[in-house]
Amino acid sequence: MISELSRPLILASSSSSRATILRDAGLVFDAVPARIDETALIESLGVENARPRGIADALAEAKTRKVATAAPPDALVIGADQLLVCDGRIFEKPRDRTEAVAHLRFLSGKTHELVGAVCGAANGAVVWRHVATARLTMRSMDDAFISDYLDQAGPGVMTSVGCYQLEGLGVHLMTRIDGDYFAILGLPLLAVLDFLRSQGALRA
Repeated sequence: MISELSRPLILASSSSSRATILRDAGLVFDAVPARIDETALIESLGVENARPRGIADALAEAKTRKVATAAPPDALVIGADQLLVCDGRIFEKPRDRTEAVAHLRFLSGKTHELVGAVCGAANGAVVWRHVATARLTMRSMDDAFISDYLDQAGPGVMTSVGCYQLEGLGVHLMTRIDGDYFAILGLPLLAVLDFLRSQGALRA
């Protein structure tokens, strides 16, 4: 099988979207959540005037390193993170519905960037990284539409930094999308597959 791995693969994430991307590509892996304080790391990097690309990369690396330290020596570990940036403001996942409404009001009618980073570790060390940026433009939405959307989309959108999932109802929020579809979903699959091939885990 093309997708059969010759080395164990660990996804350093509890994200169902990232797991689905790998699973749909026929990959067998273990998912191990990386317990890091993302907010504290973002704030510390913000003080140092880091750019969003650098922050996303640092978060992905921290997750990868955390899980890789306890992984079997022959395992490959993939860790990823994603930031949403609009008008110079960095957004994190909404804590509740009130914050989700506020986020969508702010993003309504604007173009924002999704900056996604992924790192790969082998033998306990980070040996690969990739950063991708996508640009998405949202429709102008009134409060009634936002409320109806959140009702229909359900609590699952709270796990998304932009309160949307393009593979579901979130596509109705957009007027334009520029970028790697898989990266927008949370994991740049083509880049990850190239990494696995470079490590001899997938047939070249």
